[in-house]
Amino acid sequence: MKLLAETAEAKHAIDIKRVDGRVSASIDGRQYEVEVSEPEVGVYLIKHSGKIYEITVTPDSAMVGSCMVRVGSSDIAVRITDPKRLRGTADADGVADGLAEIRTAMPGKVVRVLVEPGTEVEKGDGVIVVEAMKMQNELKAPKTGVIKDIRVSAGSTVSAGETLATIE
Repeated sequence: MKLLAETAEAKHAIDIKRVDGRVSASIDGRQYEVEVSEPEVGVYLIKHSGKIYEITVTPDSAMVGSCMVRVGSSDIAVRITDPKRLRGTADADGVADGLAEIRTAMPGKVVRVLVEPGTEVEKGDGVIVVEAMKMQNELKAPKTGVIKDIRVSAGSTVSAGETLATIE
């Protein structure tokens, strides 16, 4: 999964792959092999080179895709962007005409479906919650509209890139 992470100081290109229970991460071309666990929601233990780092991630409700990351005694505001979601978007504000699809970025399991077909949603409203790599991710409406269809149910296993719902 390729992501862009932006802090106040810099932008970083990140590529994350899960291989045999380990995580391989490339950050600005530097390679890291780590073990990751989530003992409680939003708290991650990352083991790298014999050291364990505790990282706490708190979503920033003021801005979609932003969070506060605490490493040791340092707090860092981070905005995460998925470049795939930026490509092919008819309108940067997400209000383009036509269908919009909600897709998964990684394989996982559907934990909850928050809406039903016919439900009116605003851009940014939660639609489906998917668990991937022991993290629950709320997939949000990319535009204001009406849910045309939901293609999954709670408990379903989904593949990366699979369309879970459409909005018109």
